[in-house]
Amino acid sequence: MISVMEFELVGAYSLVLSFNDGTRKRVNLRDWLYGPVFEPLRDPDVFAQVGIEEHGETISWPNGADFAPEFLYELEPEPEPA
Repeated sequence: MISVMEFELVGAYSLVLSFNDGTRKRVNLRDWLYGPVFEPLRDPDVFAQVGIEEHGETISWPNGADFAPEFLYELEPEPEPA
């Protein structure tokens, strides 16, 4: 089972995620912030409240929004800034 072990906020909607299999990638979640639970995260200050969820499997926010770790793992990496 894949899980997010660590994260680093590196942009308004970008995170570097470290997974339990050693994979590390930068992802941008802006295009995925739609629907009632995710739309508040379009505010960069709210997005920045990201943390590791209580059970330690993925990232989550205080409003209850979270992404399945498998979804995050399958996302195409965002190019690193030059």
